[in-house]
Amino acid sequence: MDKTEALHRKWQALQPLPERKRYLLSQRFTVDYNYNSNHIEGNTLTYGQTELLLLFGKVSGEGDLKDFNDMKASQVGLKIMEEMAEERKTPLTETFIRQLHRTLIREDYTVYRSLPSGGQTSYTIHAGRYKTRPNSVITRYGDRFEYASPEETPALMADLVAWYNEEEAGGRISPVELAALFHYRYIRIHPFEDGNGRIARLMVNYILSRHGWPMVVVRNKRKNEYIDALHETDVVVGPTPSVGAHAPLEQIRHFVRYFKALVEKELKYYISFATETSPDVWWYDGDRIVFRSPTSSLLLHAMQQNPDITIEELSRAAGIVTAAVKKQLKQMAEKGYIQRRDKDNSWLVLATASV
Repeated sequence: MDKTEALHRKWQALQPLPERKRYLLSQRFTVDYNYNSNHIEGNTLTYGQTELLLLFGKVSGEGDLKDFNDMKASQVGLKIMEEMAEERKTPLTETFIRQLHRTLIREDYTVYRSLPSGGQTSYTIHAGRYKTRPNSVITRYGDRFEYASPEETPALMADLVAWYNEEEAGGRISPVELAALFHYRYIRIHPFEDGNGRIARLMVNYILSRHGWPMVVVRNKRKNEYIDALHETDVVVGPTPSVGAHAPLEQIRHFVRYFKALVEKELKYYISFATETSPDVWWYDGDRIVFRSPTSSLLLHAMQQNPDITIEELSRAAGIVTAAVKKQLKQMAEKGYIQRRDKDNSWLVLATASV
């Protein structure tokens, strides 16, 4: 048994989780997944704005309207994916993938670009439809990488879905390997004009969830590891899109190694969260937080219980002077653990307690 499977069995042995733990993990996944998957693609909403929007339905602070709408659509797409993953006897279809894309993009829109000559060009992003123009990316290494052409895309997507259904039914490779290989092949096609990364990460969790594995978060703070693993795999597989869209498992070993490490890290996080009983241990964006000073945890609990609490009241609750309270609050705000609402100056605790 390899390390990934051993961790999965350890996680399974903890099921069913207590209701409180299930609730806390569900809330954290909602915020963590949507925040990170969208930030990888350039969304500017903060972690706090994402939590307020998705858990409380409130818009806070400044931000592009499209970013707020993209975040809400991302959550709708996540819910649709989770529901479909429960239909384990229903095979994957291209229609479902296009439905996810339509949910994320919502409607056709036009992108305008300035040309070096001073003129302007434009093109349309189509919601729920395969691309009608070539797409490529300039990698962080400076080279241009081409994806499948619009003419190739329908046949390659049909191949991808047919291969997935056959491979899933055959059970020859593990769910983790199946998810990694689907992700890589899909990305080499890049079937839509926008939203391909978000769809790939939804599909990874669709595959894991269908096979009884917990869903994972590709975290923006480790984005370069994700991009590098894809790039290293591209070097091995080669630049031809149709070859990448049919890459065998043995050729994508760099991405599989990265993806297995990601799944293992997320499993360790879930297991630690589920088994932690100390009220002084907190969690934020997948990380375990143990404060040097026990008063930091007291302050967080006090703000959770009374979001309108004053600095003076926090000082009395923690038994420290107001200057020390302000210093700790500043440090926690800088790390993103807390936020002060603009409208009423109340506290929003973004870190999650273990209990």
